[in-house]
Amino acid sequence: MNGLTYVTAEEMRRIDQAAIEEYGIDVLSLMENAGAAAAILARRIMGGNTCQKRIACLAGKGNNGGDGFVASRHLHNWGAEVATVLSSEKEGLGEIAVRQLRSIEAMGVPVLDASADLAGFDLLLDALLGYNVKGAPREGVANIIRKANDSRIPILAVDIPSGLDPTTGEPNDPCIIAKATVTLALPKTGFLNPASRRFVGDLFLGDVSIPRQVYTRFSQVSPPFQKGQVIRIM
Repeated sequence: MNGLTYVTAEEMRRIDQAAIEEYGIDVLSLMENAGAAAAILARRIMGGNTCQKRIACLAGKGNNGGDGFVASRHLHNWGAEVATVLSSEKEGLGEIAVRQLRSIEAMGVPVLDASADLAGFDLLLDALLGYNVKGAPREGVANIIRKANDSRIPILAVDIPSGLDPTTGEPNDPCIIAKATVTLALPKTGFLNPASRRFVGDLFLGDVSIPRQVYTRFSQVSPPFQKGQVIRIM
């Protein structure tokens, strides 16, 4: 379908591992590229101009949350009024995500706790759960997912809608219902499941600078990003 290889969560782990261990592309670099791709698509959803748009990043404690912090930095620099909503205490964040969080805090981006009111935002970034998470979201994250869905504010999911199984495409309860999803490096096999369509929305692919040699190893022969850093695939 659309000339792209679709990969399972395990295959995506192996792709990331190869980029890091064989080619020296560290997690921070991958996170920077992922966040930039998410910000680019957020700007596109906002009609090409994020100035004075109100955007909330819903961030989990793992690397997906770090992707969201990077996107928040770009969007703040582009004139958006950005706030970050943490699903957990700062102490629970991973080391690399903490580095990204400190950057946006130094820039004056408000960092709110999970009880924050989402009313009045123009767009929500779902950076709660990444492809490594299995099973239904735990209660803290689950509450944010329900609140985001109930808000009726457009949601852009980073990599996968939180709560969706990336390999099977089956939604857990709850699951983010996104207007659009920017998945990273290669699309996940779960997106081929018709049951996922309601949750994924428009599907885009974002470049995180995985080496071509790694793509070839996973049967992706042609370079996926010949036409841009963020491409629409569904």
